Amino acid sequence: MKVLLSWMREFAPDIDGDPVALGETLSALGLAVEEMSIVGEGLDGVVLAKVLELSPHPDADKIQLVQVDAGDGEPLQVCCGAFNMAVGDLVPFATIGTVMPNGMEIAQRKMRGQMSNGMCCSAIEIGMGEDADGIMILTEQADESQLGQPIADVLGVEQDVLYDLEVNANRPDAMSVAGVARDLAAALGVPFAFPDRTVERSGEDAASQAQIEIIDPVLCGRFVARILHNVIVGESPQWIQNRLIALGMRPINSVVDISNYVMLELGQPNHVFDLDTIPNGHLRVRRATEGETMVTLDGAERTLISLDGVIANGSDEAISLAGVMGGHDTEVTDSTTSVLLEMAWWDPPSISRTIKRHNLPSEASTRFRRGADWGENIDRAMDRFCELIAQTGATIAPGQIDVPGTTPQQGHSTARVSKMNSLLGTDMTAEEMVGHLSSIGFTTTAAGDDLTVTVPSWRWDALGGNAHEFESSIAEEIGRLYGYEDIPKTVPRGEETGHLTDYQKNRRAVREALLGMGCDETLPMPFLGPEDLSLVGLPDDGVRLTNPLDANESVLRTSLLPGQLKAIAYNQSHRNPSVRFFETGQVFLPPREGELLPDEREYLAVALEGAEAPEAVSVLNTLARVLALPNVKLFNVDDLPGMHPGRAAEVVIAGKARGVVGEVAPSVLRSFEVSGRVAWLQLDLGEILRGPHGKRNYRPVSKFPSSDMDLAFVVADDVGADKVRNTIAKSAGELLVDLRLVDAYRGAGLPEDSRSLAFALRLQAADRTLTDAEITATRDAVIAAVAKTNNGTLRA
Repeated sequence: MKVLLSWMREFAPDIDGDPVALGETLSALGLAVEEMSIVGEGLDGVVLAKVLELSPHPDADKIQLVQVDAGDGEPLQVCCGAFNMAVGDLVPFATIGTVMPNGMEIAQRKMRGQMSNGMCCSAIEIGMGEDADGIMILTEQADESQLGQPIADVLGVEQDVLYDLEVNANRPDAMSVAGVARDLAAALGVPFAFPDRTVERSGEDAASQAQIEIIDPVLCGRFVARILHNVIVGESPQWIQNRLIALGMRPINSVVDISNYVMLELGQPNHVFDLDTIPNGHLRVRRATEGETMVTLDGAERTLISLDGVIANGSDEAISLAGVMGGHDTEVTDSTTSVLLEMAWWDPPSISRTIKRHNLPSEASTRFRRGADWGENIDRAMDRFCELIAQTGATIAPGQIDVPGTTPQQGHSTARVSKMNSLLGTDMTAEEMVGHLSSIGFTTTAAGDDLTVTVPSWRWDALGGNAHEFESSIAEEIGRLYGYEDIPKTVPRGEETGHLTDYQKNRRAVREALLGMGCDETLPMPFLGPEDLSLVGLPDDGVRLTNPLDANESVLRTSLLPGQLKAIAYNQSHRNPSVRFFETGQVFLPPREGELLPDEREYLAVALEGAEAPEAVSVLNTLARVLALPNVKLFNVDDLPGMHPGRAAEVVIAGKARGVVGEVAPSVLRSFEVSGRVAWLQLDLGEILRGPHGKRNYRPVSKFPSSDMDLAFVVADDVGADKVRNTIAKSAGELLVDLRLVDAYRGAGLPEDSRSLAFALRLQAADRTLTDAEITATRDAVIAAVAKTNNGTLRA
């Protein structure tokens, strides 16, 4: 954002001092000065000249000889590499001895044998724009009576200080000259005020000439319109052109220049419609329909989607891409005499999406996407536009059309003086804080340790999401105005030393447990190929990247399975069998209803090559013990994506589904060129680590021998292995120290619709060696319990 010192003084006349010191003050306010320059400097010796004759250079094709009159009536020969001039044109001419703004000194010199007695100048060479392609033509801005006069006098250029500022995205108010002036005046302690703008109005009321409908109030929080007649589209005053050029904008015509001028001055983008192209002046603000098309001002036909916002006419035809670019059919032309002036507040996320999708960034859309003012600044900008265009002869219809939509909630919140002093390391009083905040428009009152603060509509970035964020935002504003450089350096004293959160501790415990079980950690990239999800049986609804580094990795993963199978396939191809991998990483599920961003979650995956489902269940049981997970159950589900029917189950913890365990389907393995079996466990680690957790039970290691036994039970297919396991654990009592599912079998020798589940039990007492009678009694109790609870029979 560029600002002129003289322009800021129109809002705060008492801004004074060394320009360098003022620049340092702006930087201290968070508006870092990237460059400071003097506009109009280095123009001594540059005069207005007239082109008398053009002829080719005899020895150079890319240079022509130009005869100019620099005001004394005598022709001067100049060698020039630009060919955009014509005889009779008025141009800026640098005489011999002139030192240009870039430091180059003009001297008499020969160019390929021809003498050059000065230089015809482009706009960029005299600091009057960015155009370097040709000589600056001033035929419309000057006349021959001014030949030989200094170019600064001809163009009304006065020396001024120009600051080029870095404005961060959280400071939409500073995207205007007035916004920067407000901050600078507050830091200097001088008054700031908006000049009074009065405009005479006449004719038919605006409300009888136009009608505005807001169909989508979220898209458009406020829409204001005025009607202007007797508009003359011509050249804008030179002083407006000079300021636009200084701030990096190219003058176009009086209407467009005034529109840009008001936007730069007050930060309020606006758009002007040719009123005669809008039947009955009827406008409708809505979302686009899928596939709808319109032609924008740049002549390009745009295909829209339902997330784009448009302004349509009464026939519901899109005539403007809301907040981004106007339409070709309603463009102001040289024949335009009546216009509808629109100023609105557009939803920043909606504008941001449209800008990115259509690749249409602009000064106006940047202000909308950061968050313009929906309050009094719109009315102020309306008055300023009307004041300037009235000076060209336009008339303004009485009244204005003002239609509300949905804007951010603007209320008052409380911030603690003690908390903000703690954040800043200061000892300011409540009165000092009130003074700082009031100087930038925050309505503030103090009562004891509490400040009641109302954030102005032009600073909605400071509203904050909760009490802590709000206090941090307000502390930042106070710190800027107090001066961070004036805050004494202190070493903050923490209330407690750093430590890991329970979440972090549990995540580390999971990693250590898996490493202890012989697993190796892998870190695949989170990007998948377009077909990877469908290959594992998952919906092809992953978030697609618009600018992937590799087209074969353009989808954000919704599961860790594809990445782990690729890792196993790679190891098999390099003759490294029987790998045991685990990974903790982010997956990106489709956005939840009403949200824009993907549902990002932390998952855990364990892939055991050459292993069967029971081994994955064993890993799950170990993790359940490590994390003290409550009420872990497995439910057989035949249609789990990517999993082997009959060899997979849904993992339910504390009544909520948290993952899957079992074996990967053979068809999926073949798709990834993996041979053999792969046992698989995938859990929503983030949700599991957030709880709930049970109590971790610790028991001393027994010094007495243990006794192992294997029991296989025939149960119905619909009886889950975890149900049988729970029955065994409960009936075996305290003597049971380890229990593992070692095999699940269907096939010959078993009744139809049944299966065999084989468990390995380990019995051990803490204070004695178990007798045969105790072991037999426990075995009988387990067999009886499974028969009663699960209708299972011991397999011979």
